[in-house]
Amino acid sequence: MAQTTSEKADGTDAATKADGTGAATKADGTGAATKADGTDAATKADGTGAATLLEVEEDAELAVPYWLTGTEEAANTTFLRMLRRLPRLLREAWLLAWRAGRRTTAAVLVLQVASGAAAALGLISVVGVLDGLLSAGPTPERVRAAVPSLALLIFALALRGLLASAATAAHGRLSPMVYEAAEMRLLDLTTGVDLATFDDPAWRDAMERARDRGTTAAQQMVDQGIEVLTHLVGLVAAAGVLTVLHPALLPMLVLAVVPTAWAAVRGARMNYHSRLRLIAVWRRHRMLAYLLAAREPAAELRAFTVRRFLLAEVARLLRVSTIEEIRVIGRVVRTNLAGQALGGLATGAAYAMLLWLLWTGRMELAAGGAAAYAINIGIGKLSELAFTVNRVYEQGLYFADFQGFCELSTDRAEAETGLGVPRTFAEIRLDGVTFSYPDAARPAVKDVSLTLAHGQIIALVGENGSGKSTLAAVLAGLYRPQQGTVAWDGVDVAGYGPEAMRERVAVVMQEPTRWPLSARLNIAIGRHDRPASLDEVQESARAGDAHEFVAELPRQYETLLSRHFTDGADLSGGQWQRLAVSRAFHRDAPLLICDEPTANLDARAEHDVYLRLRELAQGRTVVLITHRMASVREADRIYVLDHGTVVEEGDHEELMAAAGAYAQLFTLQASAYQSA
Repeated sequence: MAQTTSEKADGTDAATKADGTGAATKADGTGAATKADGTDAATKADGTGAATLLEVEEDAELAVPYWLTGTEEAANTTFLRMLRRLPRLLREAWLLAWRAGRRTTAAVLVLQVASGAAAALGLISVVGVLDGLLSAGPTPERVRAAVPSLALLIFALALRGLLASAATAAHGRLSPMVYEAAEMRLLDLTTGVDLATFDDPAWRDAMERARDRGTTAAQQMVDQGIEVLTHLVGLVAAAGVLTVLHPALLPMLVLAVVPTAWAAVRGARMNYHSRLRLIAVWRRHRMLAYLLAAREPAAELRAFTVRRFLLAEVARLLRVSTIEEIRVIGRVVRTNLAGQALGGLATGAAYAMLLWLLWTGRMELAAGGAAAYAINIGIGKLSELAFTVNRVYEQGLYFADFQGFCELSTDRAEAETGLGVPRTFAEIRLDGVTFSYPDAARPAVKDVSLTLAHGQIIALVGENGSGKSTLAAVLAGLYRPQQGTVAWDGVDVAGYGPEAMRERVAVVMQEPTRWPLSARLNIAIGRHDRPASLDEVQESARAGDAHEFVAELPRQYETLLSRHFTDGADLSGGQWQRLAVSRAFHRDAPLLICDEPTANLDARAEHDVYLRLRELAQGRTVVLITHRMASVREADRIYVLDHGTVVEEGDHEELMAAAGAYAQLFTLQASAYQSA
């Protein structure tokens, strides 16, 4: 689940969904310096030293992908800015952990602090051990003098180890709990907004940011926040001991770690810039690698014999990545060597200060030994802290995307009301309904008024883009009209809770979702008031003409309908359509909306489905959307839409006699079946 920020994958998880045209790199196969800055360059390399130009797109396509904007900012920020933001980031991380598991979070905090206190006790006991060993007198007496402090040191080390292990165990429980809480919050908020919100580009962009990096960043924020706390506790323990032994040693400790911290941050920035330069290469590689191994393109890959071509392209992209990574590793190693060399000089200065204090008698020899030990521990903790702060800062930027999406979706969540929805209705009346999609130039449905009587079959017909499906979505409660009302028996449905109202509606989509569940659950998922028995599911399957092919599946109704899993099976488009019809039957709702329900069926299956729909209409209201005019002849009422408005209404005979748009469409289709 979680990944460290140093992994290549944390710039590529979401990349497989993109078009592979973002930032790229230039490398000549010999370790030449990159030309790109991560935002507007193309890549050159063919894996053999001969340059080949990768596809160069428009400037807009060459911008840093949105899921790497945090990496870009982290690569260009200053360490002082990171330190200023650190307290707020840590507070947000611990608040998230607290919501995920209060007791576990409290345990981690207490155990980490207690572990630091045990470490400090161990450092102090070192003074007693050295003081006893270095005191005057025979060796046996000096050893006996050191034994109490040595026992205290052993106890402190054992206690610290025990507390650290307990803290690690608590952290191991907390980390997946945080991921679970963040993932469930994200999904809950995503599914809690109305359907129109999905048509808002700004919200969708926020959702993609939160999905691609935000959830993982939430977990890593907590993980790395715990690391920061661990290093801080250890550092405070070492610094406290040094302050007690001699205050002059404390600034020397900080000075000794500055070069190492500089090297750690600079190395991290090099890695960040490298990811920015290579993101397009990784995206293309992952996309092609997925296509080479996926089931869907397997037939075409073999039919067009493109295997070797694609393998060569993947090899070329991998070579570009390898050359760049080797180059960056070399630069990071040189930076670390410089940092370690400077750090060694600074550490030498710290020990020189310690020797001067001992030489001048300002510090006892035993205290000097403990100070040397504390300096060594403090330098290690400061170095680790500097690098961890850098990672916390980057993940905090992505975590901000997660928080922003949560706030935005909370504001747009559908409001549930306590008003009960009737189990059925006598009529549904639409009065002046108008609905527009976000940023649309004109309404998809404009000033529509119509009436659906209980038990009728209502047909919505018209050319593509006439507003049929949008009007059906308004009827289903998926969209709320900006103007006008939808009323059930005179009660505006705006007063009903969205979820409660939709429980009274069954929808058969033109392209039903292929849920990776068992055949039984694919049907039973349409009803939630009570668990469905197998007999009830089979009855619904027979009503939707799905029982026969489900019975032939390897495990019949318990067969998992997905080839991506062991023992899974797949269905044809027509079979999925009949399964969707069965699901609608099983829902047993008073309003059934069918949006091109026979689009994937052959002529015989289509005829059977419409016979069953007419049977289902008894005691229910059916709204039928179709381009096949012959299917609507038996409808009780037909509404013809054009550019979102109702231009004609009536039954088949009335509309044919009117010789309008419906008659033209019907005659045009009928002529295709007549002999010349």
